[in-house]
This record gives sequence, structure tokens and C-alpha cells, in this order.
Amino acid sequence: MKKIILTGDRPTGNLHLGHYVGSLKNRVKLQNEGDYDEMYVFIADTQALTDNFNNPKKIRDNIIEVAIDYLSVGLDPSKVTFFIQSTISPLCELTMYYMNLVTLARLERNPTVKQEIKQKEFGSSIPVGFLNYPISQTADITAFEATIIPVGDDQLPMIEQAREIVRSFNNIYGETLVEPKAIIPDAEVCRRLPGTDGKAKMSKSLGNCIYLKDDSETVKKKVMSMYTDPNHIRVEDPGDTKNNTVFIYLEALSTDEHFKKYLPEYNNLNELKAHYEKGGLGDVKVKKFLYNVIEDILNPIREKRNYYEENTDLVYKILEEGSSKALAKANETLKKVKKSMLIDYFD
Repeated sequence: MKKIILTGDRPTGNLHLGHYVGSLKNRVKLQNEGDYDEMYVFIADTQALTDNFNNPKKIRDNIIEVAIDYLSVGLDPSKVTFFIQSTISPLCELTMYYMNLVTLARLERNPTVKQEIKQKEFGSSIPVGFLNYPISQTADITAFEATIIPVGDDQLPMIEQAREIVRSFNNIYGETLVEPKAIIPDAEVCRRLPGTDGKAKMSKSLGNCIYLKDDSETVKKKVMSMYTDPNHIRVEDPGDTKNNTVFIYLEALSTDEHFKKYLPEYNNLNELKAHYEKGGLGDVKVKKFLYNVIEDILNPIREKRNYYEENTDLVYKILEEGSSKALAKANETLKKVKKSMLIDYFD
């Protein structure tokens, strides 16, 4: 069986550090290791429209922004196929067929869907398209016969539901679809980076993000205003590092090399934590270090972003060529599905 990787993001805004540590960094690693037969990275504009249907311009404008973010972090179009979800018409047809395999109650029990419904305050007015999200995602995965899906831990229920749909289809119609497997970052702290305000998750809608396109001054302002330990009032006070957003970011982003470069009086993060917990270390010093760490990560991304922002025609060409290739692949899968379902009437 081929090893095929599929992953993507909704174009509702620029990508941020949460995306970087939760998936983007891992995607680049998978790409560079080369242990795969095919790799697809897509922009999920159809899914984004389920809760932004009244603002299509927002989605259209962010297509290019997300694509530039992808290219800027190091995803390579010579190794990865990029595509726009709405250009792949077989996905809609596959979604329709899979809808017959899932009950409404099962969709409503999906933990990720429940959380999103609560966050978006839909109440009882839930758009059908939004509730259908897990089925649509299953169509994305199966259309490309993906075996590996890199995700954050909040997406694990979605992948499990996709696996259920695949099993149901294969039980009814015969072995046709490939059952996917989710992979998440090894470090637990990378699976869900909190917002700068200390909220549980960095989120575009909550406005608590550090974006990959933020300039140095913006990053500095956001870092210096970050939530720390409210009881760490004076420098000499002992501080909490476990529930401290700054230290959580350092856990996810910093390396021993960063300490050698920017804070040589400490060998590693454990020594910095011990000093803070004991007392005698101020928040400002720790935040300045975090700022330097983030800048070390973002500077090469900014350089690539500048290039692609000046060459958007190239970005659109990459998306167009990738979408054409992806469409051919999805059509092959749709043909197999229709044959298994005995609805390939004229073949």
C-alpha cells in the first residue's frame, strides 16, 4: 500500500504559531524525510464557507495568504501537491454518498463538532453544512487514498469518525476505501498551543494569536503583554511555570541552542524554570528571551514570505497546477467508489 499524506487548513485568516508547532513544522519534517509516496496539502475553502457563507470575500482573500504561509515555512511544490478544496468536484459527490452512512446523532456527538458549535454560539441554528463537516473531511481524506493525516489532538475525533465511515463503506460495498491514521506531534505541549491571553487555544476568532506574518514590533508587543503567573508580582516571588503561558511557549519553541545564543547563563529550559519557581527571576527577562526565540523562528519565514508576496502569480500557478493534479486523483477514487456502489451505469 502506498504511503500518502494529506493535511490542510481553513482559509479564515493567516496561520499562526499554533499552526506552526501543531502541524506546519511536522509537515515540513515529513516532506524533508521523504518517507512517503504522495503528499497533499490543501486549502479547505469549502469547509470554511460552512460558517462564513455570508462573507465569501474573506475566504477568497485568505486563499493566497494561507498558500504563502505554506510556502514560507518551507513546504516545497516539487515535493508536495497543493490544491484548493472547492476546485475538486468529486469531493461533493463523495460527501453525498457518505452521508448515508452516518446518523445525525453520531455527528452531534463528535467532540470537536460540539466544541466548535459552542464556541461559535450557533445554539439550535446549526448550518447543515457545518454539522456535515466530519463527512466532508472524510471525502477529502478518502479521495486521495490518504493513509497518514498529521493533525492536532483536537482533530483526533474527526479522524476517528472518518475511520468509522470508511469501515462502514467497506463492509457494505466491499474493500474500496483506505482507512487513514492520524499522527500528532510527539510533544504534548505542541498539540494545542494556548493563546497569548492564557486561553486554552490560540485561535484566530479569539484574537489571541501570534501570526507567522507578524512583524518584529508586533511580535514584541504581543509577547510583552502575554499572560504569566498573576501571583508572581515581585521579582523575588516564586513563580508558577506549569500554567504560565510564556513558559508553555518556551517548552514548545525553544532549544538548547537558543539558550547558548540568547540566554547563556542558563544551559536549558529546566534551569530557567527552576530559577523562576525558586524566585529571583522577573517576567520581563523571560519574555525578552521568548521574543528572541520567536524571532529566530520567524525571520527566515518572513524572508520567504517577502519573496512570494512579490510573486503572487507564481503562487497562483502552483495552486492551479496542484489543483489540476489533485482533481485527476480524486476522479480516479470516485470511479472506484461508484463501481463498488453499482452506480457506474455507463462504464
